[in-house]
Amino acid sequence: MFKEFKEFAMRGNVVDMAVGIVIGAAFGTIIKSLVADVIMPPIGLLLGGVDFSNLFVVLKAGAEGATSFATLADAQTAGAVTLNYGVFINTVISFLIVAFAIFMVIKAMNAAKKKEDPAPAAAPTTKKCPKCLSEVALEATRCAFCTSDLA
Repeated sequence: MFKEFKEFAMRGNVVDMAVGIVIGAAFGTIIKSLVADVIMPPIGLLLGGVDFSNLFVVLKAGAEGATSFATLADAQTAGAVTLNYGVFINTVISFLIVAFAIFMVIKAMNAAKKKEDPAPAAAPTTKKCPKCLSEVALEATRCAFCTSDLA
């Protein structure tokens, strides 16, 4: 069983997939930081200083009975049940940025593939008979099908 698992794990496509997952996770972390630390602060500033991560609605008061909190962290510390739509907005923006980045990478890869010169077409080995349109060898002087002269 160990031998079979080793053969499975060492297949090229499994290793490639594992590398892709690790790189994808690292890329996700970078994008999360890009959204939280670079993109959202200017957007929040343009919208009047709104911090999207602190947009929430209290569904049920916490143990202390308070229903108004300055930040999401305060509400969660007090044990309040909250609907965190600001975090959802950040997540949607992160997704859109990741999807756009992947789109651009795929587009660049496709453009690079198009620039590669395709292999030259093989030289033809046959020609068509002008009388019966059958395929005959290039060297033939007479059609094997209709016996017409090809010279």
